[in-house]
Amino acid sequence: MFHVILWQPEIPPNTGNIIRLCANTGASLSLVEPLGFALDEPRLRRAGLDYHEFARVRSFGALEDCLEALGEPRLWAFSARATQSYAAAHFAPGDALLFGPETRGLPPEIMAQAPADRRLTIPMRAGNRSLNLSNAVAVAVYEAWRQLGFAMPADDDASPG
Repeated sequence: MFHVILWQPEIPPNTGNIIRLCANTGASLSLVEPLGFALDEPRLRRAGLDYHEFARVRSFGALEDCLEALGEPRLWAFSARATQSYAAAHFAPGDALLFGPETRGLPPEIMAQAPADRRLTIPMRAGNRSLNLSNAVAVAVYEAWRQLGFAMPADDDASPG
């Protein structure tokens, strides 16, 4: 399936919603520190409801450590400042989808980790800043999964860990 990477997420309910999304789609979730909350934050758990046990969530001290642990996947970086639409991308199993923190997005040096043709935006009306993080992740994951015909991951891929 896919790997969702949140670089320095700040808002617990957004991450909780993304945990629930990952549990329901088979995507893994990697969190790159520092986090704006503790992983046992009640608001994080409440937003994720009882899906924590069905999601694969890991945290890392640096993006490089995360990418190495994931086997150096093909990286797609999402930003309101990118110019290529996510709808033009051709996703493949094992791809990593990288998102920045809610208040500032991905900084240029982190965006640069993805080649220019893999820096994506989700179109929206002119004058708006960005989508809610959990909504943006949902749009991206479901488009990537749609491109795979909503193929279900093997049981080994869906197990928590």
